[in-house]
Amino acid sequence: MREKIAEALKDAIKNGRKRCVSTLRLIQAAITDRDIANRGAGKDPVSDEEILAILSKMVKQREESARAFEEGGRLELAEQEREENEIIRAFMPRQLPEEEVRRACAQVINEVGADGLRDMGRCMNVLKEKYPGKMDFSKASGIVKGLLR
Repeated sequence: MREKIAEALKDAIKNGRKRCVSTLRLIQAAITDRDIANRGAGKDPVSDEEILAILSKMVKQREESARAFEEGGRLELAEQEREENEIIRAFMPRQLPEEEVRRACAQVINEVGADGLRDMGRCMNVLKEKYPGKMDFSKASGIVKGLLR
């Protein structure tokens, strides 16, 4: 994952794509920050799964920012956030369609043997293990909650 991001950064610099360069540098900075935090805690460097989690968090932050900018009438800034989002998403696995997310949630509920809302945490942990970066877990949480009622 790190190599893929580094190669994309070299390519963006070579082709003069400023937005892409700045976004890729932000990604690298976030990964480096996590590496430093892990080193301080005596943990291993950031894994590809952790990089996916970092990217997911960055995507969510940009979606929230874009919404806030739109509500504030700053459409050019909202567009900038969306452009950065597309660049970040290029490094993430393809998101599962909602129908597949529903199917995965139902399957996990059956696997875990969940029979009420108190089992929701266990279901979400299994989903996060099986599908890292492949679904929006806030939406999946709503689906699991609906199925457990």
